[in-house]
Amino acid sequence: MLVDNITLTVVAGKGGDGSGHLLRNGQTAFGGPDGGNGGNGGNIYLAVSTNITDLREFRYKKKIVAEAGGDGMGKKMFGRNAPHLTIFVPPGTKITDTVTGAVIDTTSVADSLTPILLAQGGKGGRGNVEFKSATNQTPRFGEKGGEGVERKLFLELRLIAEIGLVGLPNAGKSSLLGVLTQATPKVGNYPFTTLEPTIGMMGERPIADIPGLIAGASQGKGLGTDFLRHIEKTAMLVHCIDLTDPEPMKAYDIVRGEFEIFSKALLTKPEIILLTKTDLVSPLVVKKATALFKKLGKKVLTCSIYEPTSIAKLKKALKPESA
Repeated sequence: MLVDNITLTVVAGKGGDGSGHLLRNGQTAFGGPDGGNGGNGGNIYLAVSTNITDLREFRYKKKIVAEAGGDGMGKKMFGRNAPHLTIFVPPGTKITDTVTGAVIDTTSVADSLTPILLAQGGKGGRGNVEFKSATNQTPRFGEKGGEGVERKLFLELRLIAEIGLVGLPNAGKSSLLGVLTQATPKVGNYPFTTLEPTIGMMGERPIADIPGLIAGASQGKGLGTDFLRHIEKTAMLVHCIDLTDPEPMKAYDIVRGEFEIFSKALLTKPEIILLTKTDLVSPLVVKKATALFKKLGKKVLTCSIYEPTSIAKLKKALKPESA
C-alpha cells in the first residue's frame, strides 16, 4: 500500500538531571559539592534518501522519541550525551508543522547531504558543583535537565515518481512497468487489476503505474479521486492508449477530460503518448493511430512488451535530457 500522507509526532530527548551529590568518603565526612552535569538529550534530524519511495515506515509508528541524556553523578561525573536520531523520507516530501505552520520542502534540499534539525534535545542540567559560590559553599541541589522539543508534523509526499503511467484500465500499464523496471505489479485481463500505485526503478528514475481511470473518476467513480491525486505527484506522464480499442482518441479524451475537471495543472505536465499492444493489431492500424495522435503536437511512440526494439526506444525517450 502506498503511504503518501502521515501525521507524525517527534519528541527530542530530555536532558539528564544534574547531581546534587556531596563528597563523602573515608577521609571526608562532610565534603563539598561534587555532583556532575547531566548529558544533553538526543536531537531528531530529517534526511532525504533515494532508497525509499513512500512514507510507509511511519504508518504504524506515529510518535518518535529520542533518548534522554544521562544523569550526572557524584565525583563530578557527567551524564552521557544521548545519541541523535535521524528519520529518512523520500525526495519530494513536504513537512508542515501543524502548530506553527512552518514548512520544510525536501525538493529544495534533495541533493543536500546535511540533515535538517527537526527537534532540539534538552540541555543537561547542571550539577551542584556549578552552583558553588562564596555565599553558598555547599549547594545541595542539582538542576533538572531541560525538556526536548516536541513537534507535531504532517508529512506529505508530493512526488511519488518522476514518471507516471496513466490511461484507461487494461491499457497495458502494469505489463509495461514490469519490462521497464524490476517491479512486479499484478497483471490481469480485467479492469482495476491495479488498486494501488506500484513504483519501480528504471535506473535511477522512479516510475509509477497509476491505477486506471474511468469517466467520472473526478466525481469519485471507479477508483475515485485518490488516483488523480497520485497523478499530481508525478513529474511527467506516459499516457498509454490500447490500440485494440476501436476508438483510441476517445480513450485519450476521457482521461484528459477527468484531468481538466480535477485539476487543470495535470494538463500542463510533460506527456508522451504511448500506443500499446501493437502486436495485437495490424501495421495499418498502428500507422493510422500514430498519424491521428501526432496531430496533437505531442511526442507519440508505439510499443509492445514483446518487441524489445520498441521498449528500447521508449527507455531512450524516458531518459533525462542530460543523460
